[in-house]
Amino acid sequence: QVHLVESGGGLVQAGGSLRLSCAASGLIFSSYGMGWFRQAPGKEREFVAAISRSGGRTSYADSVKGRFTISRDNAKNTVYLQMNSLKLEDTAVYYCAATVSRQRIVVVTIGEYDYWGQGTQVTVSS
Repeated sequence: QVHLVESGGGLVQAGGSLRLSCAASGLIFSSYGMGWFRQAPGKEREFVAAISRSGGRTSYADSVKGRFTISRDNAKNTVYLQMNSLKLEDTAVYYCAATVSRQRIVVVTIGEYDYWGQGTQVTVSS
């Protein structure tokens, strides 16, 4: 059974930083592309960042490009999201997800993800 468990969320002031982690189990981690998504109250879940199976390729939403960095450690079965220069509009529940899709090196489409974590809340205050 696949489990994805996010951690590292919390309350931070605007301009601050947080590092999210997602620990995976029950799957061959290096065989899965990984992604981070977020959902703010009253809004649809949206793509944030994704990383290829090897970690060599990444993709970011325009809204976070230059501020967020996705990385992975296949030896630890963990994917990370380093978030810097946080803004009020970054407030959301952040989800990690895993995809076995081979159609693209980096998968950015929600519908192509097979497994999801339970989410971790990130709140940015002024």
